[in-house]
Amino acid sequence: MAKSTKKKEQPIILITNDDGVTAPGIRSLVEAVKDLGKIVVVAPDKPQSGMGHAITIGFPLRLQKVHLMDDVEAWQCSGTPVDCVKLAVDKILHRKPDLCLSGINHGANHSINVIYSGTMSAAIEASIESIPSVGFSLLNYSMEADFSGAKKYARLIVEQLLKRKQDKHLCLNVNFPSIDESLIKGVKVCRQAYAKYVEDFNERKDPSGKNYYWLTGEFKNFDKGKDTDVWALEHNFVSVVPVQFDLTNYKLKKELETKLKF
Repeated sequence: MAKSTKKKEQPIILITNDDGVTAPGIRSLVEAVKDLGKIVVVAPDKPQSGMGHAITIGFPLRLQKVHLMDDVEAWQCSGTPVDCVKLAVDKILHRKPDLCLSGINHGANHSINVIYSGTMSAAIEASIESIPSVGFSLLNYSMEADFSGAKKYARLIVEQLLKRKQDKHLCLNVNFPSIDESLIKGVKVCRQAYAKYVEDFNERKDPSGKNYYWLTGEFKNFDKGKDTDVWALEHNFVSVVPVQFDLTNYKLKKELETKLKF
């Protein structure tokens, strides 16, 4: 019997971010994986950092095709990162992609940052929609940051995920240390550290003499474990944390079932 010559279809990879479609980080991510599948970019038309899982309600959303690089379909969206994922699936792809990648974010999304992150919320939204997803972040806020190490390891991770069918709700939070590629020691699968910003609101006055407030803070790690994302990054590893949208505290649920009497 003759062997089938049918060519295997390329996976469709949706790429988004929260820094905006023109950010260097999203271009680096596209460059890292553009030959691994059909790439479609749908990203905000302006920075949306810290938007968390916000969606646009009560205002129109707009999509506009843009040129990001040759042979890559790219769109900018007037909404949030989560809006980008929703619109991409419903109005651009007309199907669920095989993988959704978000980033590469300019700045850390380890520890508690995952709650506030637009980058990770886009990835989590994809997971909610049964699309395996990964959020990528580099511990460097500069627009001139060196993404070479992040590109290398982002590609390695995506290659691994494409080798076999993944759980439809898979969502990984990946952070890269901001060091030379040659100094990265490898990849560690971690848990999320209990670490957060101890915040302060700096009170100032505007030119009319009215008070306004500017959020500031200092990052503090309260978790001494050596299996956390913060520890891995401090020791020059890429951190990979599996995350989920089910926020149920199952241990406490079991306790309450026996302790609460109604």
